[in-house]
Amino acid sequence: MTRLLGFLTNAFPLWVLIGGVWAIIQPAWFTWFSGPWIVWGLAVIMLGMGLTLSIDDFKRVLVMPRPVALGFVAQFLFMPLLGWSISRLLHLDTPLAVGLILVSCCPGGTASNVVAYLARANVALSVVMTICSTFAAIILTPLLTQFYAGTMVQVDALGLFLSTFKVVVAPVLLGVLLNRFVPRVVAWTRPASPLISVITITLIVASIIGQSAEAVKASAGVLLLAVGLLHVGGFGLGYLSARVFGFEKIIARTVSIEVGMQNSGLGVVLARKHFADPLTAVPCAISSVFHSVIGSLLAGWWRWRDRN
Repeated sequence: MTRLLGFLTNAFPLWVLIGGVWAIIQPAWFTWFSGPWIVWGLAVIMLGMGLTLSIDDFKRVLVMPRPVALGFVAQFLFMPLLGWSISRLLHLDTPLAVGLILVSCCPGGTASNVVAYLARANVALSVVMTICSTFAAIILTPLLTQFYAGTMVQVDALGLFLSTFKVVVAPVLLGVLLNRFVPRVVAWTRPASPLISVITITLIVASIIGQSAEAVKASAGVLLLAVGLLHVGGFGLGYLSARVFGFEKIIARTVSIEVGMQNSGLGVVLARKHFADPLTAVPCAISSVFHSVIGSLLAGWWRWRDRN
């Protein structure tokens, strides 16, 4: 059973891709998962992340400060600038531009830890980097979104801050506390929790795409290009920056994955709650498909390179 659960979890890019495509063909299959469901869905995902963490994971920052610092800077410097630049270069419509900038300002995605494992990168470093960017996002995601998108639409930085805290930090801390004080219960649920997270993010992505299916079809070319460029750029800049600073290829892979994979679910929740145009959430949903597929392809490539 554990092996089956692991196989289904590792196939998450396939489920997200299928869900996204099917949502365009049959939106009604997924549009029921909306409103509070999406907020609670992200909370479940972040709780699942918290259940995998211990106090010792936070202490690891002290023993690997340089790569963590590099990943942190790349996450919140390269990606927002890249998102803003792409939106201007491709002349995206305002809601799509704001959505692209929003997701580029989000922290590293929880799926990055799975991809780091598949790529034979440094999983412990990936976990630490995800933790750091997740907690920093409380402040940086609202501020960066306001800085880069504030000239396009009114950005409620305080509202973004409060929402980020509630749907990210609170569930993660709850998960860490449960792992600390009721470890037997957590150990019992741990084999299934990653798959639950995969199913939940698939539903979130498919719901947002389904609710804007016609708009996605109308803007498919430029929208897919914009999101694709964002993530290809993130993976590439993460890897190159690590190599430029002299880190070994395993560390470079980890930084690449962490920078290239965003917490798109957080972007979806923030977009739906704080921006009036529903199209703002669409780049965030498409982002989840892209970074999952690109990350998995890179992981497969790196594993193949290690064998040859």
